[in-house]
Formats: sequence, C-alpha cells, structure tokens
Amino acid sequence: MTAASSSDSPPALRPHDFLDLDALLSDEERDIRDTVRRFTAERVTPFVGDWFEQASFPTGELAPELGRLGLLGMHLEGYGCAGASATAYGLACMELEAGDSGVRSLVSVQGSLAMYAIWRWGSEEQKREWLPRMAAGEAIGCFGLTEPDAGSDPGAMRTRARRAPDGSDWILNGTKMWITNGSVADVAVVWAATDDGIRGFLVPRGAPGFSAPEIHRKLSLRASVTSELVLDDVRLPDSARLPQATSLRGPLACLNEARYGIVWGAAGAARACLEAALAYAQERIVFGKPIAATQIQQHKLARMATQVNQAALLAHHLGRMKDRGRLRPEHVSMGKLANVDAALDVARSARQVLGANGVSLEYPVMRHASNLESVVTYEGTADVHALVIGGALTGIQAFR
Repeated sequence: MTAASSSDSPPALRPHDFLDLDALLSDEERDIRDTVRRFTAERVTPFVGDWFEQASFPTGELAPELGRLGLLGMHLEGYGCAGASATAYGLACMELEAGDSGVRSLVSVQGSLAMYAIWRWGSEEQKREWLPRMAAGEAIGCFGLTEPDAGSDPGAMRTRARRAPDGSDWILNGTKMWITNGSVADVAVVWAATDDGIRGFLVPRGAPGFSAPEIHRKLSLRASVTSELVLDDVRLPDSARLPQATSLRGPLACLNEARYGIVWGAAGAARACLEAALAYAQERIVFGKPIAATQIQQHKLARMATQVNQAALLAHHLGRMKDRGRLRPEHVSMGKLANVDAALDVARSARQVLGANGVSLEYPVMRHASNLESVVTYEGTADVHALVIGGALTGIQAFR
C-alpha cells in the first residue's frame, strides 16, 4: 500500500466547524461568508454591547452598508437584488447573528418579510417603486402581522380594511405589535382582514392616521428597533394593495422565508457562545491550571461543540434542500425548533463556564442568551413549530 497523500489527510479540527462543513461550500459561498464575517467583526462586535445596554440601534448607518454588501433581499432576483443562493443567504444570517440577533433581524425583516412580500405578491409598479431602494438600504421596511391578541393565530386578527364609501380607496383600522423596524420604516407591509379574505397593504411613513411608537423596557433584542403599528382610519388607494395576496397564504409564505434565516442565525449565536466559552476556559486559571483542563468543563465544551456543529449541519442541509426546491414549511419548522433550542442550551452552558463574568456585557454570552429568548418566540413559537411537526407526522392538526 502507498502512503496517503497530504490532500487525503484529515482536516484540522476547529471548534466552530469540527465536522469541516467548510469543505461543502463553494468558493463563492465562502467568499460571501467571509465578507459578512469581516463586516460583523468590524462594524458590529466592537459596538453591540453598548447598543444593547443603551437599547439603541444605528439602522440609518448600518442599512446602507448592508445594502452595499448586497445583503438586503440578497436571495431575491432582479430589482437591484443580488440573486444569491439560499445557502449563501443562510451563511450571511449565521455570521450576522454571531454578532447579534438584532442585526440579523434587520436583514431578515427587510429582505425575507417586507421585500419578499412585495417581490412575491406585489404589482410591477410596487416592485419598481420599493425594491431597488430597499435593496440599497435607502428605504427600510417592516412587516405588520402580529397583533396584541393575535400572534400564533394570525387568522384571528382584528385589523380590518374596508372599501371607502366614496370610491375604490381602502380604510384601515387596527393595531400591530412587536414589529421589528417599525419606528424607522419607510413602508409597512400591513396585513388586514377584508370581506374577501386577508389582504396585504403598503402603508408609507407619514400616511395620515398611521403611527409607529417604539416599544421600550425590553430585556431582550435591545439592539433592535421594536414597535407598535397603529392604524386609525388610514386611507390608502387601491394601488397600495398587494394584488397577488388573497389569503393567509400570503403572510405565511413570507414568514417561512424569515424562519429559514433563523435556522442559520441561531447556529451563529450558538457558535459565538461556544467560542467565548472556549477562549475563557483556556485563559481562566483556578487551582493552578486553566479550567479547560478539568473534566467537568471539557464535558460542557464537548456538548456545546456537538450542538453547534449539529445546528450548522442541519442549516446547511436545509439550505441545499431549498436551493433544489425541495424544502417544505415543516422542514423549516424542524430547523427552527431544533436550532433555537440548541442555541439556548449552548448559551446557558457557556454562561456557566464564564461564571460571574458570563453576565457581563464584556462578553457576548448573556446578550445572546437574552436575545434567543425572543428568537424562540418570534416567527412562530417553539410550541407552534412542534405542533407543525406533530401534524406532519400524524396527519392530525392539533391546533385546529
């Protein structure tokens, strides 16, 4: 037998990519990932602790930068969008959320909710008016579906749109809650019940009767703008209606796009927690040796590394399925349920490795743990995704 060549030798072991998933990526996908990783390291990581503490987020600064990188609506075709693969979009979400869930939320809401709604359900005029500016980060969008009394059951929404008695205009009344980007949005995609089903409307900033007060006193996703949308006899022309959306299928299709990004993003948050815990364990000296030399801490690190790599592997597989047109909503539900649960577990374990330092904003762990408590709820709660999977397995829809 001849000795194996150097190219056949096993890859070097890396904690965040123990299974060498990097080898499964194309050169273009690696370039996109590395570009977003550098952006996050330079423009997010050094500042996000202060943003979190101050409950602020520089949307006006970051959005144009994200636009220049081609990350806003990057998986959409045309109208100034990059037309990247689903896997490339997922890799970008992973790197952004390794910085902070709020940054990934900005990109997800802009591209997978607001822009996707216009791209998929809008008129040609609406696409031309909004998508190029949104792709460039010159206009910000938000997505108004959740209400104070209608979250997991969007069909129970109370926001109504009725025809104006004196013409073809629409009159909208209602309230939306927990809306990312709401207070800074130039356009809100608002879903409302009509006599003919659920319809979507584009509500521009400054429309009479429309306001978007910011929600304060949050203990999670503090580096993110979260708002209420209030519609008080907002009058819109029929040209503001998304003509191709005629039922709940419209907003649910958008949500599935955003949930897909979360599958990757949660893996990024988990990876950031693992990396912080591993570095700390190797530096922290107790009883004359680093705590990384103790069996109990190595057990924690091994479990965390396993969960991080499993999450990345699942995200990668779903990305390839989506690129091949084989991804179903139930697959995305499994991905979000599994990866967010894993990320929460990793964050809690990492917090314990860091001890008291784990609660400090000098380290990213507690910030990620706090953010993930929102991520596990938005775009479908863990319970709802479990029921989606259960319904697919049994053929029985338990929530209906």
